[in-house]
Amino acid sequence: MQEKIIILDFGSQTTQLIGRRVRELNTYCEIVPYNKFPHGDESVIGVILSGSPFSVYDEKAFRTDLSSIWGRLPILGICYGAQFIAYTNGGKVEPAGSREYGRARLEYVDESDQLLRGIRPGSQVWMSHGDTITGISDKFEIIASTADVPVAAYRSKEEKVWGVQFHPEVYHSECGTQLLSNFVKGICGSKCDWNAASFIESTVAALKEQLGDDKVVLGLSGGVDSSVAAVLLNKAIGKNLTCIFVDHGMLRKDEFSDVMRDYEGLGLNVIGVDASAKFFKELAGVTDPEKKRKIIGKGFIDVFDEEAHKLTDVKWLGQGTIYPDCIESLSITGTTIKSHHNVGGLPEKMNLRLCEPLRLLFKDEVRAVGRQLGMPEHLISRHPFPGPGLAVRILGDITPEKVAVLQEADAIFIQGLRDHGLYDSVWQAGVILLPVQSVGVMGDERTYERAVALRAVTSTDAMTADWARLPYDFLAEVSNKIINKVKGVNRVTYDISSKPPSTIEWE
Repeated sequence: MQEKIIILDFGSQTTQLIGRRVRELNTYCEIVPYNKFPHGDESVIGVILSGSPFSVYDEKAFRTDLSSIWGRLPILGICYGAQFIAYTNGGKVEPAGSREYGRARLEYVDESDQLLRGIRPGSQVWMSHGDTITGISDKFEIIASTADVPVAAYRSKEEKVWGVQFHPEVYHSECGTQLLSNFVKGICGSKCDWNAASFIESTVAALKEQLGDDKVVLGLSGGVDSSVAAVLLNKAIGKNLTCIFVDHGMLRKDEFSDVMRDYEGLGLNVIGVDASAKFFKELAGVTDPEKKRKIIGKGFIDVFDEEAHKLTDVKWLGQGTIYPDCIESLSITGTTIKSHHNVGGLPEKMNLRLCEPLRLLFKDEVRAVGRQLGMPEHLISRHPFPGPGLAVRILGDITPEKVAVLQEADAIFIQGLRDHGLYDSVWQAGVILLPVQSVGVMGDERTYERAVALRAVTSTDAMTADWARLPYDFLAEVSNKIINKVKGVNRVTYDISSKPPSTIEWE
């Protein structure tokens, strides 16, 4: 039985980061809604309570009953989690007066405490809260303070319960990894035996048991997620897996033929379908980003369903859904950031059961699994690419001519990143075709042509991202190549916005 840490999600934007940090400690964890603790699961060795956008004293604040795990499992509350534990056990939580956000340094540290071993006074931590713990009951004692936050960390005197007001999961907390390691390894006693190899072994065994001799159909996108899911399923059920790769006309230059060749080299049974004419017809005149996504999503379902019905006795639908897809598509706060191409839709239409072997993995973990499976590096290290493809990188309506222009510009940018050894240092990159034209001069003639924006970001999980500081000389070279070689473009810009407040894609 795979031991695990449960993270109760109270709606924080950094909940995923907690999960990533725990996974980096070679310990399996699952993020579940604050009120969905898996009672009866004997594999749970510890519990972490996340932050939240609410105040603990708000009427709408998320609350949970910890009585069934209190004293039985180690508990760590982070930010709101710490406030919730303190508040529900007789402590005080009040508005901080001014929002406490950013770097702080621990002035007092109880270095004898299990949670704080190896952490010294002066260590930098990251605060992000509007409320603060102003008092704790006599059941607890303070184990760390900063100049402005007297109760930066506390512990129960009798139970294995801790709370920290700062965020150990963010990189700015210099001692964060040490603190989480102390909790996961030292307090919870994790064996730290969860890695790509163990994931493959347990998942293949689970897939064999789940699927038996049933047949599975899987939609490939050309990206790393669906590709790894396909190879993993192929390892488990072999010929009973059929993959369908739909070209909606908005893939990158030569991507359809290149990826088909890669898939065949992996021994996958793949059906390739060129449906670009259908998609261009249905997208004609559509400018709203969400409508584009929905048209492409529905069109993909229709084409996929038509091809799948040519197969016999298929009972399962395989998908390359990963953790960020699930969490961005359905937040416990009820706010959906955007619809995702590979989450939902198909099972209802096709009356198939759903098989998502990567559903609980982050992107870097998917890549580690792919490498462990022996997949070629150029498939594993590919940048993420949106399901709707270049359709959401063309602002305004979609036409074959616009797609062709963008494909050429994008190919120059991506190949330039590879040639200059910059590709692997960037999380995601692409070119956006802007809905404007600008004046230019080529030779002795005035031009009035399209403008494009280059977009390149650095990230670890796509939940947050910063613009990549690419060398000026490189950007100048790419700009010159695009303007000289891509007919119809006379201006190149570079996007220097981060997520948040922007998103990685423009649509």
